[in-house]
Order: sequence, then C-alpha cells, then structure tokens
Amino acid sequence: MQIFTDVEASFSANYHEARSAFLQAATAVGAKLQHHQCPARGPDGAALYTDTAWLGDVAAKKVLMVLAGTHGVEGFCGSGFQVHWLRSGLHRQLPADTAVLLVHALNPYGFAWLRRVNEDNVDLNRNYLDWSRPPPDNAGYREIADALLPLQLEGPAADEANAVLARYRQQVGELAFYRALASGQFLDPQGMFYGGSGPSWSNRTLHQVMAEWLGQATDVTCLDFHTGLGPHGHGDLISDHEPDTDAARRVRQFWGDGVSESRRGQTLPLVQDGPTHFGVTRALPHARVAFGTLEFGTYDRDLGRVALRADHWLHKHGDRLGAEAAPIKQALRRQFYPDTFAWKEAVLFRGHQLARMALAGMDGAQAQRGQPVHD
Repeated sequence: MQIFTDVEASFSANYHEARSAFLQAATAVGAKLQHHQCPARGPDGAALYTDTAWLGDVAAKKVLMVLAGTHGVEGFCGSGFQVHWLRSGLHRQLPADTAVLLVHALNPYGFAWLRRVNEDNVDLNRNYLDWSRPPPDNAGYREIADALLPLQLEGPAADEANAVLARYRQQVGELAFYRALASGQFLDPQGMFYGGSGPSWSNRTLHQVMAEWLGQATDVTCLDFHTGLGPHGHGDLISDHEPDTDAARRVRQFWGDGVSESRRGQTLPLVQDGPTHFGVTRALPHARVAFGTLEFGTYDRDLGRVALRADHWLHKHGDRLGAEAAPIKQALRRQFYPDTFAWKEAVLFRGHQLARMALAGMDGAQAQRGQPVHD
C-alpha cells in the first residue's frame, strides 16, 4: 500500500517544470506570492526566479519557513515536498497565529543548470559568513587545488592528479581530506566549494525575504532541504545550534531524539561557519529560531565527489553546452536526485513528519504523539 497516491505528480523533471508546479499549487490555495529574478539566465536563455509563497496571517508570530534549492540541483527534493504540501490542504489546518513561508529555488541558477553552486560558482552553504571579517583560510585546499581540477579528466595528467589526491588523503586521513576539500575555500573563484567574496545574490535575496516577512515573528522554525549525504532515502535532521543552548533544546523538543547535532560530532563536522543556518539565525535576533537542515541520503559520498569534480571541470575547462556536458550533468542530477518512486515517497513522508512536528512544537502540542496539528 502506498503512503501517498500522488508522489510522482509532485516532483518535476527540471527547474522550469518545478517552478510552474509550485506557482500553480500556491495560486490554487490563495498564497501570497513574490518573485525575485536572478541576474543570470538558464541554459535556454530563460529568466530564473526565486519564488516565495506565504500562507496564513501576515501578522502571525509563529512561522515555519521551508527552503528548497539552496544547492541548486538538490532543489528537486525540496520543490517536490513544497508542491505536495501545498496540494495537501494542510494550510487549512495551521494553528492560530501561525503561518508558513515557502522559499522555492533559492539558487535557481544551480537548479536550472544542474549545478550545486550559483551563477558565480559560489556554494551558498559556505557564503553566509560575517563578511565584516576576513573569511577563514583553508590551507589544505591550497595543497590539492591543482589536482582537483586538472586540464583533463582522463589521460596521464588526470592520472597524476588522482595520484596526488590519493597520496594526500592517505597522508592526512579521511576527516582532514574532506575538510580540505569541502569545508569551503576563498582562494579560487573557479574552484570547488568556493565561498565567494561577499554576500551572494541568493544570500541577499533570502535576507530581503526574511526582512519583509519575518520582522514581526517571535518564533521561526526553518527546514532547509538538502540531498547527498547519508544512507539512501534516509532523512537526517541536522542541527548546527551550539549544544546545551535554548535553540538546541528547542530543536530537540520539536523534532525529538532523532536530531543529529553537528557540534557534538554526530555528523561529519566539515563547515564551522557559512551554512544557511548562520545567515538565518543572525538575521533574526528578535525571534526564537529553530533551524534544521534536512539531509536526504542518495548514493556513495565518493561518487558525489567525482560527480561534483566533473561538473566543476566542465564549467572551468570544458564546454557547458557541448556534447561532453550531457553525461556529466546526468551523473550529477542522479547523484543528488534519485528519480525513483521509493526515494521520493521517503522525502514526502519525512518532510511532512518534520513539518507537522515543527508546527505542533511552536503551538505547544506534543507532536511526537501523532496528534493532528489542529482540530
């Protein structure tokens, strides 16, 4: 027996289909829509947008904000959940003084181009820094930068680059290797996991959205949908709040003992600053914020590294619209969006579960008992 009967209809094949489905679903339920045009365009030359939908009283003090597409190509996942939630009719069951803010395709360029990064090759989850201070140094990345993106992905030069990476990995160990690779770097604007030189367009847009919609809020809970880490189909709720703080306790109160706390070493501790978590919490000092990164597992992490490396190579050394692009884009899409019924069903189940628990938590209900959000 299927948990949901409309799984496939909620997910889309590309950015433009996803945007159309989101706007249609939001319009059908009377959501208040806003559109923010990205400075870049898609592969077909079409305009790209981050869209927001607000459901509930504009003066609501308690708000659930759901982000989709922070990492571009990962947007299929969060978009599918947002569309399904809009079509479910659950907006009619919101508790008193509560609203929902859906942010669709925060990184529309990456969504449309099937990239994890934005139009400036910036990884948004390395970009939410305090830019009044110098960005952190990543000495490890400097040691492997040339080997990560050689001129060719095949042949003698590529073999030598791979050997350099293998030696470095063996020398420093697994954790140090992935920190060097993925914790963020501010050295090479064309390199992997680049954090930028200032607030990106998506960063500024999210701050604009929060300033407009969340200024009155006293309680904000955020679910940020991601893919690519963890066991296939498993939705891990990750908290970056400092342990034993009110915010950390709030996250666990809302979402239970299944929360993984990065600051306790319960997830791979790669990034100390820069994720969206920090941008949201810093922007809302007037509110009690509970932020959860919902990470759905896909395939092996090393396969993800290979797929990301190939995509960066393509945009740095190759022809992003040429024949060589298709297999690279297909591999990256598959890595971050397993287009199977079972995986998508798991996304919807876990997404609805955590959204319900968040709404009930802000309402003071015992979400873990499975009580309805509203009578």
